[in-house]
Amino acid sequence: MTSRSLEARQYHTLYRTALWKQLRLAQLAREPLCHMCEELGLVTVANTVDHRKAHKGDHALFFDPANLASLCPSCHSRHKQRMERGGKVVRYGADGYPV
Repeated sequence: MTSRSLEARQYHTLYRTALWKQLRLAQLAREPLCHMCEELGLVTVANTVDHRKAHKGDHALFFDPANLASLCPSCHSRHKQRMERGGKVVRYGADGYPV
């Protein structure tokens, strides 16, 4: 097991806490659309709450409402994950041009 996967498993339990579940619902109610899609002029319903800054188990950062963003499944699983791994992300606006 890699140190990264061990680290992730150690704080994965935070996602099962009552406080996280409340914060998640509040974030989706406050920002029901994917903020990455909105930047491109697209309207997409969000169902994932992402941490803007990686928390790496830091409870204060994990539970900070200002560190949360609503994303659609596509943006979370493709764009955000690639950015966190240091990859290049090319996104296209509603007009088809890269932004």
